[in-house]
Amino acid sequence: MSQVGVGTVIEKLLTEETLRIRFALNRLETVAELCLQGIELSRDEVDLFCRTNARLWFLLDEASSGWLH
Repeated sequence: MSQVGVGTVIEKLLTEETLRIRFALNRLETVAELCLQGIELSRDEVDLFCRTNARLWFLLDEASSGWLH
């Protein structure tokens, strides 16, 4: 496993809203674009990201919106 590649994708999904939206609409295409940008992922890692529930990456947004009063 490429911990650096996986970590980079996770960081991007958590911090880049437009990427999260693109990921929610088309997981495989978004992950493929990240690989074309030079992020190294194994086939298993790509498959894992593609099988991930896209809502997971929006949970931080939902949680933080409840913190504002």
